[in-house]
Amino acid sequence: MVGMNRDRPHAYLVDASLYVFRAWHSIPPDFTDVDGHPVNAVHGFTRFLLDLLERAKPSHAAICFDESLTSSFRNAIYPDYKANRELPPDELIRQFAYCREVAAALGMTVLTDTEFEADDLIGSAVHALDTHDCGAIIVSADKDFGQLVGDSVEQWDFSRDQRWNAQGIKQRLGVHPHQVADFLALMGDAIDNIPGIPGIGAKTAAVLLAHFETLDALLERREEVAFLRMRGAAGIARKLYEHADMARLSRRLTGIAVDAPVPRGLTDYARRAPDEAAIGTLFDRLKLGPMTRSRVRSLAS
Repeated sequence: MVGMNRDRPHAYLVDASLYVFRAWHSIPPDFTDVDGHPVNAVHGFTRFLLDLLERAKPSHAAICFDESLTSSFRNAIYPDYKANRELPPDELIRQFAYCREVAAALGMTVLTDTEFEADDLIGSAVHALDTHDCGAIIVSADKDFGQLVGDSVEQWDFSRDQRWNAQGIKQRLGVHPHQVADFLALMGDAIDNIPGIPGIGAKTAAVLLAHFETLDALLERREEVAFLRMRGAAGIARKLYEHADMARLSRRLTGIAVDAPVPRGLTDYARRAPDEAAIGTLFDRLKLGPMTRSRVRSLAS
């Protein structure tokens, strides 16, 4: 692993919803459980988890799910947060429940909360693990996690098999990890319906933060922006005056929380042996075949 101390323990923290949604969209709904309900996302997510366990062989792992699409603490700050997203259909909600069961049956800690998102659960787990001198590998392609990356934390885009550390964040986004939340607040995020400052994109946000270091410093010294040697400096300065409050609000939304209610002990994240009884019952219900069961048996050998 690039940049990490190989001698210290490390935990794999999985942004589960990303991989559930990918399976939901990429696998036809031809797979059904014993009651005839679609389980295509569960089949795809189970294969993903087995791939992860076989490749990484983690000693510690947590699978983190989103259950706060309308009840996140961010909705209290900004009611329109993620308001442009459609809620998952009942068939997918049912499959999410199965995915949580599969992860637990395979011996991994499952984290979920109705107030905190998966990002916050992962951020809080990173901080909890750090008190035990345990590093973390965040399994996700989401750029928001860049703010958590550091000397003991890496990010892994599992599908592309690409890993990066703090230096990789700078190469990818143009800012350092401690600037990522400010960077996202300036740009805004159409997917999460975070407003940001209109007209400021990634390149401009990176230039501004390279000069001012933080969003707070930028807003305090915004009169200087008009004199910067950058294209459209006067217009950018004007936007900073007009939308300063929105930028501050956006910053409250982009920051990953580190105080979510997650387990604090290292043993809480230790991977357990697969629960053969639970797997037998669950896999029968999901109609998962002999090849998948054989892969599970191989994990325990």
